[in-house]
Parts: sequence; C-alpha cells; structure tokens
Amino acid sequence: MRLPDEAARIAEDIRSMRIRGAGLIARSAVEVLQVVARNSRARDVDAFVGELTDAAGLLLKTRPTAVSLPNGIRYVMHKVSQSKGHAASVAEIQSAAIKATEEFIENTKTAIQRIGEIGARRIRDNDVLLTHCNSSAAIAVMKTAWNQGRKFEVLVTETRPRFQGHLTARELSGSGIPVTLILDDAVRYFMQDVDKVLIGADAITANGALVNKIGTSMVALAAHEAKVRVFVAAETYKFSPETMVGELVRIEERDSSEVISKTEVRKVGPIRIRNPSFDVTPPEFIDLIITERGIIPPLGAILILEEVFGVITPEELREYQTYELHEEE
Repeated sequence: MRLPDEAARIAEDIRSMRIRGAGLIARSAVEVLQVVARNSRARDVDAFVGELTDAAGLLLKTRPTAVSLPNGIRYVMHKVSQSKGHAASVAEIQSAAIKATEEFIENTKTAIQRIGEIGARRIRDNDVLLTHCNSSAAIAVMKTAWNQGRKFEVLVTETRPRFQGHLTARELSGSGIPVTLILDDAVRYFMQDVDKVLIGADAITANGALVNKIGTSMVALAAHEAKVRVFVAAETYKFSPETMVGELVRIEERDSSEVISKTEVRKVGPIRIRNPSFDVTPPEFIDLIITERGIIPPLGAILILEEVFGVITPEELREYQTYELHEEE
C-alpha cells in the first residue's frame, strides 16, 4: 500500500534514524497508524483493518531491531482486533483505532513521570543507591525522590566501554544529588555500603528476566550475594511479547574498537575481542519492577504483557519480526 504523505514522511524519519530513542520511535510509529486510520477510505471493517495491517508491516521494516516500535504497533493492533468483532461500521472501528493510538501516545509521554512518582516511594532518607548505565526511568525515580525532600547519595558506575554512567552522574549531580562515580570493577567492593540498586531496562522478558546494559547481571549478582534489593524501572513498552512464545532476545555485539584501539591491538598481539552490548539478569536476582502501571514482582511480567498486548500465539508472532536488541548510537 501507499502511505499518506504525512505518514510516509514519519516512516522515513524512523527508517533513517532521524527519529531516535525508544519512546519517540514508538510514538512516531503509532502516529503513522493514526494518520492511516484518519485518512482511510475503506468501505468495510475488513478493508480498514487490512489497511492498518499493511501499514504495520511497512513500519516494521523501517527499524526491525527497535524494541519499542513493534510493541507500539502491537498495542494498537490488539485494540483494533478486540474492536473488530463488535464494530458495526467503518466509523466505529476507525474511532477505536484512533482512540488506541491516542492512548498509547499519551501513556508513553507520561510513563517516565509516573514511574518517577511510584518509584520515589521506595527511596528513604539516608539511602545509598547504586545505579548502572543511563536510564531515564531510573533517573526519574531518584530525581523525584530528591525533589520530594528525601536525602540520599548515589554510586554510579562508569559503564564501560561507552561510559554512559558519566551522563547519569552529570544529570543527578546537576539536580543537587550527591554522586560518587565508581569503576564497574568496584561494584562488589562498594556493595556492602549500598541499601538499594536501582537500574533501568532495555527489555523485560515474559518470565521477568531483565535485558540491560552489559554488566547489569554482575551488579545484580553482587547485590544478591550481599542481600541488597534490586529495583528495575521500566516502561511497559519495553516488555517483550516475543518471549511469551519462547523467542529469545538476540543481543548485538558492537565493534571491538570500543574496547581497545587497533593501535593497542597491534601491541598486544593477535587476540580475539568481544563486545556484547547487553546481558541477561535472571528474575531471581530482581526484587521488583517499577512500571507506569504500578510495581510488580518479576514473575508478574507475563500479566503485564497479556494486559497490554493480549495473548500472542506463534501464528500471530509470524506477522512481526523478532527483534535483536541494539544499542542506540
């Protein structure tokens, strides 16, 4: 199908990465579906749903590795599918589709704020927190708690090899929060001083496992050993429907030059270098997950997935591309 001009422009911006970031990618993809729904000239319900399905297929090809994009599409198409059975006219199914897109866009805009408000209740005066990498959701929890008058300090890992922890340290410090920057290797050394670990998520699987920046599983393991609670802050559009039917999240390995320069490699000799971007933390190392819908235990992830996206069958899964998790440039 040919997308309306406005929808085609947005889709191209997604494909060319002019639109970036999980939330913005998801909202933009859903906006395309909204434009298609508003401009539809379908004469019956089946034809209307067919137009949206075709548009969804085109969108999935723009960024097949973006986690949030297929989840945004699934949310809308799940709502449309629910409405299809009792929609008596194109106008009714069109209204349901537009309402679903508006709900998703609004929910993603307010998700971080809601996570901040909900998660801040778990922060106490004089807490020592530890965080890894650069998570907008985790930062929102800490900044909200600080703005509510709680006094605490935060240990921030450097998060090698790309040093995203420096961004977190700068943002927290800029809000007046006391920050100590530490080496990734020093996490176990400092864990005895930590009250809570607070981290973000790149993806949450159906069994409550966490896929996040490389090193997260080691942080969680050290916390588990020291009996320190681990909190994860994650928007529901980062939960992975594919894992409901046994699919795995494939993880990107990035260029070795992020780890060691070609000049240094020549000095060291002929060695193999590996640089995975993410790792998987098992659910038993996680105490709770803070979402915009509330706080859940890791094993409650499947309930969030069913509520937001419906029950995914293997047949339905084939309509979508299984994603490989890539780190944003």
